[in-house]
Amino acid sequence: MKRHFPYFLTALAAIVLDQISKWAILARFHDFERLNIIPQFFDLTLVYNYGAAFSFLANHNGWQKYFFIVLAFVISGWLVNEIRKGSMGKLGNFAAAMIIGGAFGNVIDRFIHGKVVDFILVYYQDWYYPAFNVADSFICVGAALLIIDGIKQAKKAKQAA
Repeated sequence: MKRHFPYFLTALAAIVLDQISKWAILARFHDFERLNIIPQFFDLTLVYNYGAAFSFLANHNGWQKYFFIVLAFVISGWLVNEIRKGSMGKLGNFAAAMIIGGAFGNVIDRFIHGKVVDFILVYYQDWYYPAFNVADSFICVGAALLIIDGIKQAKKAKQAA
């Protein structure tokens, strides 16, 4: 357990940072309000996502909320097991912890609000990246690091063979 503590702490930090940022936005913004931070590039706003990435399945009657909660638990359980087994490198373990923390940050929203709070808006002229949040950032960075770790682990295995 002691050797897994840094990963548990990383997941917890992701959840706490995500929830604090969402509480701050919810306390300051009205729905769809925008505050320009960097002209023509970055705004803070308050929008909601009933689906997943890029509002996937957002326009359904609510079953998707439970689907994404179950999916977060299943994937997080699998990642916890991978950390426990030691099948990934240190980078992979931190990446998995980031994904777990991000997933549970969004699960908390689904339980409390019935939807995910998004507030980071990046754009350039007429191009807009869909609004996202701190949890989404942890998930994306964690996924990228998990891929990098997988490549590193495959190279190690190939060299050992």
